[in-house]
Parts: sequence; C-alpha cells; structure tokens
Amino acid sequence: MPKLTARKKAQLTGHNAAVFALGQGPQADGFFSGAGDGWIVRWELDAPEIGRLAAQAGTQVFSLLYLPEWDKVVAGDMNGGLHWIALAQPEKTRNIAHHQKGVFDILRIGNFVYTAGGKGLLTRWDAAEGRSLESIQLCNQSLRCLAYSPERNELAVGASDRAIYFLDAGNLSLRFRLAEAHDNSVFALHYTPGGNHLVSGGRDAMLKVWGLAPGPELHSARPAHWYTINSIAFHPEGRWFATGSRDRSIKLWDTQTFELLKVLDASRDGGHVNSVNRLFWHPYHNFLISASDDRSMIVWEVEELS
Repeated sequence: MPKLTARKKAQLTGHNAAVFALGQGPQADGFFSGAGDGWIVRWELDAPEIGRLAAQAGTQVFSLLYLPEWDKVVAGDMNGGLHWIALAQPEKTRNIAHHQKGVFDILRIGNFVYTAGGKGLLTRWDAAEGRSLESIQLCNQSLRCLAYSPERNELAVGASDRAIYFLDAGNLSLRFRLAEAHDNSVFALHYTPGGNHLVSGGRDAMLKVWGLAPGPELHSARPAHWYTINSIAFHPEGRWFATGSRDRSIKLWDTQTFELLKVLDASRDGGHVNSVNRLFWHPYHNFLISASDDRSMIVWEVEELS
C-alpha cells in the first residue's frame, strides 16, 4: 500500500462567508471559488495569495462550472437560480430562476450541462446557448450531487431521499434506483477510473463503494468520518481519492483497495477549523484544493513517498 505525504502549500483568504464551490479556471494553473458572500473569485496557483473578483451572484453560490469555449461560468445559487456569467462581456450575463431550494451540483458532459437542484429536478442545458432542453423529476427531495462515467455512458445522481439514481447519459432514462443507499442524504458521488465502481458519501458519514457489474451491489461500507461527508475528489491519474467532511478533516484513500492512507486535520497539518465543504483535485497539477466554512481554501501538495 502506498504511503502519502501532504504539505500545506497555501491558505487562501478573501471570501467573507463559507466557501461552497470550486472549479477549473481559464488558465491551466487557475481555479474559481464560489461562496456564501455571492462572490465568484479567480485564483492562480502560481500566486495563490492574490484572488480576483470575477463576478457577483447576489446570493450564496453553491456550485459552479467553467465553460472555456465561451469563457463563461455557470453558477448555481441557494434560491435555485442559475447564472450564466460571460466573464469578458458582463452585460451578456443571464440569470435564470429555474430550480427550487438551491442548485447543489453542476456537471458538463460534451455539449450539455446538467444541473441538480431542490424538489428533485434534474435539467439538461445546451452548453453553448445556456438554454434548458429538458428536465426530469427524480424525486420530491433535493438532488445533491452528480457523477459521470464515460465508459458506462451513465449519470449517477445522489439525493436527499437517500437514493442513488443511475441514468442513461444519452436519453436520461432511469436504469436503476438504488433505494436507501445511505441512512440520510447522499452528498457526494464519484466513479472510479474505468467505471467499475461508484464511491458514495452521505450525511450518515459512511463511505460506500458499489460494484456496478452487472448491477449496483455493495462492495464495502465504513464509517469514514465523524460527521457528514460533503465531497469526494479523485486524483487526476485516479490513484487516490479524497473525502472532505463536516468533521473538519480530509482523508486520502487508495483507489485500488479503498483503504485509508492519510488524514489531514487542523491540529497536525494546519487544516481547516470548520466544515470542509468541497474538494477539487486540480487536473493539471498535483494539488488538492479544499474549501471550508472557515471562509478559506487550502492548497495541498500530495505526493507518494518513495
């Protein structure tokens, strides 16, 4: 089993409220953050102490996604609004009241953007035009997280009704509903490389691994944190994955064995002092970025010990 080292490279401050959203930025070394102050801020890893305000949503930002072809950020807010923000031409920004009770996750698949919100509504949008194409009602409670497997052409949706929904990514038909996947809301999902397993985390603090062939079956389950698992992020090469929790810790796991490799917390590593809300493993660098209720983000350099 590999041994990992994780070094705190920088702690980014500037938001005036809890940070809920992270995503890739326009530059290879950049990323965006969105927070309860309504700000969307642009950061660069080469100069992490300097953040630049990119846009203001006017209310709490729960999710975001950058669309490089059109230099746009799609941001979801606590009221269910979607903001299609044209970074270079702010006058072309479109604010659409669509979902109810929050937009909790945004995902892109090819030419489409998918949004998950309150009242169980999943919507597919035209990425270029920012136009809603179709919506399906999966349940009557909030949809909290999305994951995509290209190998399976499958979209997984975690919901507050404790279920995980498996959809055909092409026509959005329901393939399988995994009822009572967790004891409470399903807050985080991620397919393993190759699509053989789905990893899920919930308000019950359980980390579960589901085998997917021929249908979803429980592979393993463990109490991974003391409180809610808010986020799961995989290393760009798929070797490890991280979980972030309301218990303020980040845990690193082996993708092959699903065994715990390392714990990052405030006392030993200078980690967050409040809930870890979102994780983002930067695709172009070996940096894991965490966002927290403590209004900050931490950039972690994670490496395998030789």
